[in-house]
Amino acid sequence: MKLDEIIEVDPEKMSGTPVFMGTRVPIKNLFDYLEGGDGIEVFLDDFPTVDREQAYGLIEVIRRRLLAEYASEYEAAA
Repeated sequence: MKLDEIIEVDPEKMSGTPVFMGTRVPIKNLFDYLEGGDGIEVFLDDFPTVDREQAYGLIEVIRRRLLAEYASEYEAAA
């Protein structure tokens, strides 16, 4: 999944807070759950309008970006 298939930002929806596409669930909520020690399954149970593919897709996109950024910094330092 691409980020623009996962995240929606609309000034008229939740005052422009980034939300999962097609929902009113802020992206931040997923990270709050994970930070608090809850798993994705708990998050998905509490926010049934978020698709499993969206939640895992977001984590995958963030993972790829983080690894690409790390690789770029590593190559620049070498």
